[in-house]
Amino acid sequence: MSDKVLKIKLVRSPIGYTKRHKATVRALGLRRLHQTVEQKDTPQLQGMLYKVAHLVEVTEA
Repeated sequence: MSDKVLKIKLVRSPIGYTKRHKATVRALGLRRLHQTVEQKDTPQLQGMLYKVAHLVEVTEA
């Protein structure tokens, strides 16, 4: 992958979802609703985003 940076925003609460989804959201660096973090685009990050795509919004930085 290139040196792309992605902006990840938590738009839905992980309450009511599995522990695995909650752990993935935390591992992305997201703590509260509408918080935005920037992460380098890697295959590992893509897999995490795939798991919680229904909870987050992703844009290019």
